[in-house]
Amino acid sequence: MTTKCLAIETSCDETAVAIVDDNKNIVANIVKSQIDLHQIYGGVVPEIAARAHLDVLDDLIKQALVDTRLEQIDIFAATCGPGLIGGLVVGVTAAKTLAAITGKPFFAVNHLAGHALTARLTNQISFPYLMLLISGGHCQILLVSQPEKYDLIGQTIDDSLGECFDKVAQMLNLGYPGGPAIEKQAINGNPNRFKFSLPLISKKNHQNLFNFSFSGLKTAVRLQIEKISPLNQQDIADISASFQATIGKILIDRLSNVVANRDIKNIVIAGGVAANRYILTSLQNWAKKYNIQVIAPPIKLCTDNAVMIAWAALERQKFDHVGDDLSFAPRPRWQL
Repeated sequence: MTTKCLAIETSCDETAVAIVDDNKNIVANIVKSQIDLHQIYGGVVPEIAARAHLDVLDDLIKQALVDTRLEQIDIFAATCGPGLIGGLVVGVTAAKTLAAITGKPFFAVNHLAGHALTARLTNQISFPYLMLLISGGHCQILLVSQPEKYDLIGQTIDDSLGECFDKVAQMLNLGYPGGPAIEKQAINGNPNRFKFSLPLISKKNHQNLFNFSFSGLKTAVRLQIEKISPLNQQDIADISASFQATIGKILIDRLSNVVANRDIKNIVIAGGVAANRYILTSLQNWAKKYNIQVIAPPIKLCTDNAVMIAWAALERQKFDHVGDDLSFAPRPRWQL
């Protein structure tokens, strides 16, 4: 018998509602972006984000249910963390309310688990596998063994990769969000013009063998910009390309250390930065020599969405998880 899940994602600046079944059918996938509300500030403003979620969520739920009756939903789910607490409260409250009035189970989903499990929805991939999570809020390497079993191998010791992209884009006056803007500029740039620092790579001690650091890279880019300012269009393109290429080298080095003594068949690249085609292609080319398959979900499922939250809930239910109590409180910080 098919199980359908209605899920809500409101952890940052996308309001999303989806309906997915356990046969991997995406029945509905509604996403309302808030980029236009936050662009003027160069980043997400938590209070504005929470109010925007509240303004549109009811309508998005109605849109998702156009072809599905509420009583046909078997379980409800929401992102309960990590994320901006105001937005989380909006989505969690809505999902709990729907679960309560229908008498159906409620699943509290970790946003990172949603990213980690999406590849099992879109690709034929079995446990265990390695995941590189690269997003606006996180940069981690995890071994995914089950829907609720994640072993942290490495992580950033300062900034997330998505944040690094945003800050460099801001230095170059490319606007927000920074990732797509830098990728677009880099197409016409020379990736070998500037040699930026590779933080931690020269430090081959065990503690930092699998970890990331991006704050020094941001500083190196800023100093280069100050050195050659005012910038012309080719300068911007070359800095973007060189920065992007440096990121690729850092990710490859860290993953090379991880797979050196492990039997890894698949690596899943997840999170918003996974939408960067240059980075994905670089990792896929590197992985060929190890006979490792590098997988990334479709671009629309790399960024925040409710499909991944619904699928994570369905995966948990398969493992005899009966759901979470309605008293489960959203968490701004929530490690896998």
